[in-house]
Amino acid sequence: MAFAWLKNRAKQAPAPKSADKGLLVFDNTSEVIRAEGVLKRGGWTIRVMGPPPEIRTGCDLVIEFPLIEKLDILRALEEAKLTPLSAVPVSGPLLEPVSLFQVKDFGQHLMVRAANMKLTVDKRSGIIVNISGGGCPDVPYLADQLVGKTLAQAPSPRRIGHTLCGYALELAYQEMRRRC
Repeated sequence: MAFAWLKNRAKQAPAPKSADKGLLVFDNTSEVIRAEGVLKRGGWTIRVMGPPPEIRTGCDLVIEFPLIEKLDILRALEEAKLTPLSAVPVSGPLLEPVSLFQVKDFGQHLMVRAANMKLTVDKRSGIIVNISGGGCPDVPYLADQLVGKTLAQAPSPRRIGHTLCGYALELAYQEMRRRC
């Protein structure tokens, strides 16, 4: 890979401060998901976030990246035939990206919300008790495949879902696995 030397450097880099971060803004969510894969395979330390209102363009996801890596990241995306609408520095608190996660502890149950999708688990058994939210056509299928299974038994939502809701549910699923 042309960017192999960056892979090691990116993994060793400390988390960027606000002034050291940039945001990649794309036309649609599919492009964000593809770009995330390209950049993670390239070894960059990135995060998919909600866009700040000041730069929202209709797509409700952006990629936060280390600003110092901007040129190399844009080259990697260009090689993958992905072109962001813009790559802007995070220059102040108004341009801070928004966390996609909200966590609610209901005592026996823990709910993680990522974007519009919610995943609820029984904390004692690890069984997924509810999937809700979103408006994509695969949400009922995703719920059918996950509810009643433990986090360890349930298939990855990203593997069986193909919409923004499936992607958001994957984020909630990964966060829940991290917490449980």
